[in-house]
Amino acid sequence: MLKKGVLKYLIISILAVVLLSTLIVVLVKYSSAEEEMPVPTETYYITVEKKIKTKFKGSYRRTFNHKNDVHLQVAQSYGINPDNVDLAIDTLSGALQKIETCDYYALDELTHSHPFLVPKAKVALDSLGKAFCDTLQARGGGSYRFIITSVLRTEKDVKRLRRRNVNSTENSAHLYGTTVDITYRRFDKYNPQFIISDNDLRLLLAEILYNFQQEGRCYVKYEIKQGCFHITFR
Repeated sequence: MLKKGVLKYLIISILAVVLLSTLIVVLVKYSSAEEEMPVPTETYYITVEKKIKTKFKGSYRRTFNHKNDVHLQVAQSYGINPDNVDLAIDTLSGALQKIETCDYYALDELTHSHPFLVPKAKVALDSLGKAFCDTLQARGGGSYRFIITSVLRTEKDVKRLRRRNVNSTENSAHLYGTTVDITYRRFDKYNPQFIISDNDLRLLLAEILYNFQQEGRCYVKYEIKQGCFHITFR
């Protein structure tokens, strides 16, 4: 028969072995769980509202008030002939170039126009988009693009549009592939890090358009009902 001291020692030893074994199992289990934990593959942002500085202080309507006949005069001077337009043939010949969503601007869903411009106008549009994005980036505003809502219209498009909007003109500069509409009510955000208000972005776009206008690179009409800048490149 075991003495009390020996029995006590055996019990303590057994308990110690059991406890140590349990501890080892737990450590192995959690160590494996940590090794198997998946590594996130996506970048996560904390969205921050941000103000940007803009230099445009004037009146939209007074600053951008070029009438339709001014737009038409320059559009007719170098644009396509709307009586003979054929999108497929004119694109193949190089008379028209297709515009698409890119780093500098986004193309809206077009219901009454087609995404084509004459080469000279497309170069000017690309320059405008780059100037907007570069200026925004330089002022720490993240990545936004302006949205183009209307481009080249055929005579058939104009007739359809006039049935919906009686204020639209029958002889439009859009017929010549020299003109775009850019909405000022919304902008395309493709970097979620910063939230810039539509009003600040409209002020920035107005600043860039004013510079282009002063340099003789475009005519601009501030459209209130349509909510856009109507731009004919020169």
